[in-house]
Order: sequence, then structure tokens, then C-alpha cells
Amino acid sequence: MPTAFITGITGQDGSYLTELLLSKGYSVHGLVRRSSSTIRSRIDELFRDKEIYGKRLFLHYADLDDVTTIRRLLVQTKPDELYHLAGQSHVGISFQVPESTCQFTAMGTLKLLEILRDLEKRPKFLHISSSEIFGSPTFAPQNEDTPMRPMTPYGVAKTFGTNMTRLYRESFDFFAVNAICYNHESPRRGESFVTRKITRAAAAISLGLEQTLQMGSLDGTRDWGYAPDYVDAMWRSLQHSVAEDFVIATGISHSVEEFLSAAFQSVGLNWKDHYQADPRFIRPAEVSQLVGDASKAHQKLGWKPTIDFTKLVEVMVQADLNELKHS
Repeated sequence: MPTAFITGITGQDGSYLTELLLSKGYSVHGLVRRSSSTIRSRIDELFRDKEIYGKRLFLHYADLDDVTTIRRLLVQTKPDELYHLAGQSHVGISFQVPESTCQFTAMGTLKLLEILRDLEKRPKFLHISSSEIFGSPTFAPQNEDTPMRPMTPYGVAKTFGTNMTRLYRESFDFFAVNAICYNHESPRRGESFVTRKITRAAAAISLGLEQTLQMGSLDGTRDWGYAPDYVDAMWRSLQHSVAEDFVIATGISHSVEEFLSAAFQSVGLNWKDHYQADPRFIRPAEVSQLVGDASKAHQKLGWKPTIDFTKLVEVMVQADLNELKHS
């Protein structure tokens, strides 16, 4: 039975990755922040399953800067693979808390690499990078060789982690991989993210629970994919014979307005009847032209997205409808 260790296991990606690994016969150890809520809604079903929790799934509590505890856990669990998903992952919030974003997203990655460097049994290491490392690129789509020009504190922190992962791979013979993930969404996305804010508002308005949706600019564009597809790519990248970096993306860009339109259209509404512009949600710096070229992942990992943009939005809206109806 292979063993995996996941930081950020209670997040969107962590929960889907846990399910994937368990389905493949892994034993999974997950790191949960001490300050995190004791409510683990995304993995609660697994946590309550007595045939899984305590037998093939184990949760451990420590912050990313608790080097002693993390080292002890890795020595005890001896994982074959380590998936590093944890960190402050909200781009907009990174402008409000740039220091803590860099502390956990950037330095947290370096501290993990330093721990692994000293282990007798060094696991394969996956760092979840981000399209935000490219910031405002001069061309699209972007690939693994595109210059990094981050435009947000989150992007700067991820750039640091990405370069450190490459450095340790090349300097210390690490099997270390960057999965450069473009935006990926699902019904498990946090409600502070614009996509979930839109789908939940569309569902609530269609049920008569709300009337309007306040948002910032609708001009921003993103390459949006489906989170379960992306965690499959993460797993595949560590099964590859050589440690390499991979862009994980759909290759198709859509605007926030298109996402808004698709969400409201899925419940038979016109978004223009409910949208209100709110300057509070305008970011100090907005990235542009972020669309990924995942041809390397297609060719070397055999990976491709399974659902398109419209279906993704429909799935998210329907999940919010079901949740609101039963709340």
C-alpha cells in the first residue's frame, strides 16, 4: 500500500486528491492547520467512515511553520509521495495580508523542502504552483518555459516556491515537480472566491432568497477548469518516470462576465437584471491573458480535461441549488 502525505488536505484540492488516492489503494496522511476550523466539511464523510479513518486516512495537526512537528510526522509516516497544497490561496486577499501570504505560501514551501532534504527516505514531492506566476504575460497561451512576471503578492509567493522546487530538483537530486495549475473550480470552492460567489448568488436569486449580486470588474479573463480533473493531473505527474514541471489548464479563456452569464442562464435568469457594480471588489493590479498550454501534460501524462466550461458552471450552480434547498 503506497503512502501519501497531503498538506492542505481539507481544502478543495486536498479533499478531491484524498478521494482519488484512496480509490487507488493509498494510505493517506493529511496535515491540518492547528488554527483551522474543526469542521472538515469537504472530507467529513471520509472522516466519519470507520472503515477508512484511522485505517487508511489519518489527520495530523500542525502549522506550516511548525518545522519540528512536520519533520516528526514525516519521519513517522515515511510517505512515498508528498503533495504540498497548503498556503494562503486567495489572490485578492493576498493584497490585504501580503506578509502572511509569503510566510506560508513561499517560506512554507522552502521549509518543507529543507525537511525533505534531511530525510533518510525522501518522498516524491509535488508543489502546487499557479498561473499567477506569469502575472501579465506578453503572449498567450503560456507553457512551462514562459517567463515569470507575477503581479500579485500571491503570485510572487508562488513564484518563489516554484523556483525553489526547481532549484532543489536540480541541486539536490529531488524528485520534485511543479504542477502549474490554472484556475480550477468545483462545488467545493470556498465562497469567498468569485466563481462560487457567482454560482451561489445565481442559485439564491433563482430561489427568491436574494435579489442582487455585487461584484467588481467583469473584464478579467481566466482559464477555468474542473478541480477533480486537476488533482488527477497532480497524481499523474508524480507517476511520470522523470521529475518535470507541467502546466495544467484547459487552454480556453473565459471572462468573468461569461461565467456570470452562464451561471444565471443555467437557472433561466438574465444576469444583467441582478448585477450591481461595487468598486470595493476591484483589485489593485489585475492579471490578463492567462490561458495555459497543457500540451506537455497531454503528451507525457496522458491527461486531458473531462468537462467543459459550460458544464463546470452548471455543476456548481446545481450543487448550490441543492444545498440551499436543504439548508
